[in-house]
Amino acid sequence: MSADSAGPLRRPRAAIVVNPSKVRMSALETAIAAQEAKAGWAESAWFETSADDDGRDAVERAAATSPELIVVAGGDGTLRAAAAVLAGSGIPIGVIPSGTGNLFARELGLPVNNLGSATATAFGGHGRPIDLGFARLERADGESEERAFLVMAGIGLDAHMAAHTNQKLKKRIGWLAYSDPIARSILGNRRFDMVYGLDDKPDVAMRAHTVIVGNSGSLTAGMLLIPDAVIDDGLLDAVVMRPKGGGGWTNIGYRLAFNRVLHRTRFGRFIRRLTPKPRAILFAQAKTLRVRFTEPQEIQLDGDPNGSVVSASLRVQHHALTIRVPQQGGG
Repeated sequence: MSADSAGPLRRPRAAIVVNPSKVRMSALETAIAAQEAKAGWAESAWFETSADDDGRDAVERAAATSPELIVVAGGDGTLRAAAAVLAGSGIPIGVIPSGTGNLFARELGLPVNNLGSATATAFGGHGRPIDLGFARLERADGESEERAFLVMAGIGLDAHMAAHTNQKLKKRIGWLAYSDPIARSILGNRRFDMVYGLDDKPDVAMRAHTVIVGNSGSLTAGMLLIPDAVIDDGLLDAVVMRPKGGGGWTNIGYRLAFNRVLHRTRFGRFIRRLTPKPRAILFAQAKTLRVRFTEPQEIQLDGDPNGSVVSASLRVQHHALTIRVPQQGGG
């Protein structure tokens, strides 16, 4: 049978999941249309999130159309919802970052604050498999739920920052808005009792100030928080901060300030071998991590507050997602 008698060949088609409160729709529509024409794709199907939907419903409807690509344009919350729905689906995801920190986009070297480049990468970039973290949250009332995270989950100072930072100020001045909750937490040095376990190892009890579990390790401004965290290695990396006073915070500050040098250069690794490990900060690595508390503690996922928990179980799904990233060499 000839191609003509079989009818026209089906052109590939994308589905666009967009949070209209985070994106200039007219500019996005123009950028998407340009990439469709360039790649010879059919007109994309559009799915908007709503105030009463974290993005899951829109992503589920988009995935039901069996697209060759799902482009997510919105903040970190919309992207996290998309990741939870699409984990293991094999559908490539294009990301158009529209949040404040965009840590996930920066970790993958995605274009930030450049709609044209971000859209071009979404349609024509290389597919990179990455891991996805999941946290099962146990509440004080006995209820539990599992939520996904792309970058980091935090308890203690990290979660307090997410829950109590002025959001309007954060939009205006970015991560500088965290200075007040950080200062209050350090001065108060509020610590909590917890029991944690890694994979099948025995549980360990300790007193801590902050616990952060990362799928990747970098914070804003290029600060390296968890040196060994890699977004596609099938492992989660944890850091526990347990300073007893100002001296402990000073050690932590120095360690964070020089982490990138100490772990990413030959001279830095040599110096690290010669210096004792600070007792105020501990690092661990595992496929699963469990933690429980004597009193409920606040928790954040990718910078968004997720209430209080009495325990949490965290796991990683290896290569759960395929994200479009820039072609090597810019091609």
